[in-house]
Amino acid sequence: MSFEVRPTKQHSGSKLSRERQEYFRLMQLGYGNKEASKLVGINPRTGREWRNGRPEGRKKRPRPPAHIAQVPSGASSRFLSEPDRIHIADRLREKATVRAIAAELGRAPSTISREIRRNRTALPDGRAYYRPYAAQRRADARKPRLKPGKISQNPELKDFIQDRLTKRWSPEQICHALRGHFPDRPEMHVVHETIYQALYVQGRGELRRELARALRTGRTMRKPHRQSVRRRSRFTAPMVMISDRPAEAADRAVPGHWEGDCIVGAGHRSAIGTLVERSTRFTMLVHLPDGHRAEHFHLALADTIGQLPPQLRRSLTWDQGNEMAGHHLFSTTMDMPVYFCNPGSPWQRGSNENTNGLLRQYFPKGTDLSVHTREDLDAVAAELNARPRKTLGWDTPAQRLAALLTSAALPD
Repeated sequence: MSFEVRPTKQHSGSKLSRERQEYFRLMQLGYGNKEASKLVGINPRTGREWRNGRPEGRKKRPRPPAHIAQVPSGASSRFLSEPDRIHIADRLREKATVRAIAAELGRAPSTISREIRRNRTALPDGRAYYRPYAAQRRADARKPRLKPGKISQNPELKDFIQDRLTKRWSPEQICHALRGHFPDRPEMHVVHETIYQALYVQGRGELRRELARALRTGRTMRKPHRQSVRRRSRFTAPMVMISDRPAEAADRAVPGHWEGDCIVGAGHRSAIGTLVERSTRFTMLVHLPDGHRAEHFHLALADTIGQLPPQLRRSLTWDQGNEMAGHHLFSTTMDMPVYFCNPGSPWQRGSNENTNGLLRQYFPKGTDLSVHTREDLDAVAAELNARPRKTLGWDTPAQRLAALLTSAALPD
């Protein structure tokens, strides 16, 4: 580290510019907020406010996010630096391909080709050269700067958007309506992100703040999403990922491979476990009278799976929900491996997601699921398993499972 970290917090009222630069440098190197804040010597809340800004509605006055451009030029960045541009110019003189240059810089080929196209120098005779220092000056001049938004400059556009927002239209619906009403007026065309920015970004004031409550989420502030590359494992026992699942489970040829999930009730206070067999689409429901905390869930899951014969207990695929923190205990008890999907990838359990949608006919969102007894869940599962399915050639899941059990019981 290039500077000495303060041993104790100072109350001198300084702007902590050096600490802020080091904080952003550590964040770009892959540190999390907590680790970077600890190394720099600040409270993690201060780091979050540097990165995300301070919203309105609190005791302290709001402030925008700090500019990451304050990080020293030697730090890693998603933007091309001057040394990168010098390398591009040198390699172009050597007749290197765009893909070769991109591989050497660790960038996408489209990044390099776009850089050459946007920042090259055109000569009067029609020829064009890529000159790195001139390209750097053009890139610096093109950096984001405060400028008036499109909505604030056009009263007609602003009135149209505000009128539709009061009618609870979504920003995407408004954007399509603008293109339909004004097909030949590009100044009346915006993308839905422009509307969200006008509602949420502090200091712009393009749309009335209270209109954000008309959105379906009802949020007056944006909810930041965690970066998937910085996710930490939420279980103490190591997870086995879906990429390690046997091929026989993927092609649905062999029965006994299951997908599972939880559907939750009002306030996440109640839940029902759902299990779907991949080859027959047979559904089983897990009764959770003690809630869906991990210490109770794996026991209830084992009790439900235990009703199956051993040949139908080959594997279980689940998402990374907290309820499966006891997956190693379940696997040991039932001799049944558990495979986990990647974060934010519900399509890796497509059959289960489809079944959860069917179950919402019986267990609507926002209702208390604890009122349903074991007998209620069995009745719903039996009704689903008696429905003919197009994907099964209009057989029912119950018929397919019965045929499998009958063939397994017949002597060779």
